[in-house]
Amino acid sequence: MLSKCATRFACAIALLVSPWLAVASHSQTLTLRASLQRALAASPRLTAAERDVGIATGQRIQAGALLNPEVSYEQDNSFGTGIYRGTKSAETTLQISQIFELFGKREARIAVGQAALDGAAIERKAVRLQILSETAIAFLYVLGSQRRIQIFDEQVTALERLTPLLQRRVEAGASSPAETGRAEVAVALVKADRERAKAALSSARRELAVLMGDPSLKFAGVSGRLDATTRAPSFQAVIAAIDANPQLVKWNAIYAKRNAELLLARLTPYPDVRLAAGWRHFNETNNDAVRLTLSVPIPVFDQNQGDIFAAQESLAKTQSEREASRNTLIVVAGRAYDTVQGSLKELSVLREAGIPKAQAAANEIEQGYGAGRFSLLEVLDAQANVMQTRLREQEALQNYHVAVATIEGLVGNPFALARESAR
Repeated sequence: MLSKCATRFACAIALLVSPWLAVASHSQTLTLRASLQRALAASPRLTAAERDVGIATGQRIQAGALLNPEVSYEQDNSFGTGIYRGTKSAETTLQISQIFELFGKREARIAVGQAALDGAAIERKAVRLQILSETAIAFLYVLGSQRRIQIFDEQVTALERLTPLLQRRVEAGASSPAETGRAEVAVALVKADRERAKAALSSARRELAVLMGDPSLKFAGVSGRLDATTRAPSFQAVIAAIDANPQLVKWNAIYAKRNAELLLARLTPYPDVRLAAGWRHFNETNNDAVRLTLSVPIPVFDQNQGDIFAAQESLAKTQSEREASRNTLIVVAGRAYDTVQGSLKELSVLREAGIPKAQAAANEIEQGYGAGRFSLLEVLDAQANVMQTRLREQEALQNYHVAVATIEGLVGNPFALARESAR
């Protein structure tokens, strides 16, 4: 079930990008689906988690191994003095012995190994979900930074479009030559912001490249959609889904392992039986005899009380550890969910009023500037408002999708991005 959830999560978050986009190469743009695939293939953390599964598999196999028998050879009454000189009076014994584990010790040991194997497999799924979520978030930061630079480019173009009009007004004596410098300063400030955005894009691209196992940045850019949003489910539904997160499911395996360890600790004081059978030869009389041995340790001094107590405490703290882990996940999910809700409201305000009104005012002021009805300062202020509303929209969209990717990494299921009909 957890593997299906992880698969659904990968497919859901990949729908951020249009399905008709080409797979990334060194010279092409990179899609989210390709990023996720490359990150999973190159992640050393996932490789280490798979090795942990292999280690647990070996330990599980070893836990079921039977104890080996022992072969011994004994020689008595030889190389002494008198009648025991040499080996004339020697007694030689060839014996084989075997310890028989009783009271279910081997079964308890197998249960410990199996629970450890189950825990390692679940931990691998948790690591896989984390890698998918981290890669998706890194991809979104690159995509958002690209959009931010695009907004700055559009703003520079809009401001530079004013230059011929401004020049004509200066030549006609309608504007002061100082206004030319003011416009140049406005363009320079936007270009400076663009350079800062480019630096942020470079850092985001490098982080994504490292997650994909290729720090050389062998991709031209990323392609996808940030403008798609949909209504979020209830927070109660998110909390209910968190219980299926591998980071919480693994505590079931941990509990089973610790419970088996407690059983094994309680069974340890019960003695095992050692049986031995041998053949003894008496050199002095040239006779033979069978030798049988049965030995059982007496648990008088060591009854394993320390290990039993430690195992009891370890088992008792499991529930508290699970609750602490669950609370941490709920806090993270709650913070992301609030970001989703806040971003959706912010987008609603910007799209319904902020952006269209800012753009309409900028167009009207720019047209009126040529007729002398508005000053250059008013034109620049209107253009700045347009840029700020668009940047706020980009930031809100990026925050929304990053929060969605965070929640999907916690619940392991499609949160909103899989609902293509809502686009």
